[in-house]
Amino acid sequence: MGKDQKSIPGIMVFAVIALAACLAVWGLTKQRIRDVVEDRKVYKFGATYMTMNNPFYEIIDNEIRGIVEARGDMLITRDPALDISKQIEQVKEMIDRKVDGLFINPVDWKMISPALKEAYEAGIPIIVVDSDVFDWELVNCTVVSDNYEAGVQCAEHLLEHRKRGNIIVLTHSAAKSGFDRIQGFKDTIKGHEEFVILAEEDCLGQLEVAMPVTEWLLKEYPKTDVIMCLNDLAAMGTMAALKDAGLESNIAVYGVDGSPDGKSMVEAGFMEATAAQFPRRIGKEAAEALYQILNGEPVETTIRIETELIDEENLRVYGSDGWQ
Repeated sequence: MGKDQKSIPGIMVFAVIALAACLAVWGLTKQRIRDVVEDRKVYKFGATYMTMNNPFYEIIDNEIRGIVEARGDMLITRDPALDISKQIEQVKEMIDRKVDGLFINPVDWKMISPALKEAYEAGIPIIVVDSDVFDWELVNCTVVSDNYEAGVQCAEHLLEHRKRGNIIVLTHSAAKSGFDRIQGFKDTIKGHEEFVILAEEDCLGQLEVAMPVTEWLLKEYPKTDVIMCLNDLAAMGTMAALKDAGLESNIAVYGVDGSPDGKSMVEAGFMEATAAQFPRRIGKEAAEALYQILNGEPVETTIRIETELIDEENLRVYGSDGWQ
């Protein structure tokens, strides 16, 4: 017993030394963790969309922002309000602020080129969202819906549900996405002589522009019975004009987006169909592509996301509330 009792102080000394060593190691570990956190680069990104007067772009921006801020980084968003000169200035601002990456939805798919070139020469990775750009070699990745297929889907629905049609087309020629949708539509009805395009007019994809354009076109072409719109916002303007003229039940309206408003109009029987996009997926793919680039990982030049036609037959699958 005496021998064991004499060993106790030695054990206690050893324990104290061991504890002190552990605390020292833990202190160093905490310091290393702190150093890593403090040394981590906080990325700063810029984003400019053709207009924020469209919930579609708000959804994309919110999705990108959620991913960026969850990583402790920051996103600066600008709205050029469909003014290409303003958008070019916004890109220059981002370059001056030395952003680490750019998300761009071009007001004009060709005229944005000088700004893209400046950003490219500054070594800033560029992700284009929702619409292609003419000088695609200046950007790292383009994330878009299959816009051509969206137009094809609307035309195929029309051919299946009507025997003939006198058609008005509302487009947005400066946006490649709008051009592709209308081209897909026109290519699909080509050769079907009973379907005739009476007129094609630009409405900038905006409700407040589409409404007066539709009013004027209906006076010029009173035999119109089909209106193909490049997006759901234009379709909303078209339907407002039709309602004022008492023609909402006489003319078939098509749109692209699958917006809550568009789906509600399909549900109410005022709109034939809308080719649905998936803005949350576009935003997610865009954000992930930029982080891959910054990590030195390869990315696809183009990420094309399929659209889904929504009409009264499959509306229950998607519901009329919220975006896909």
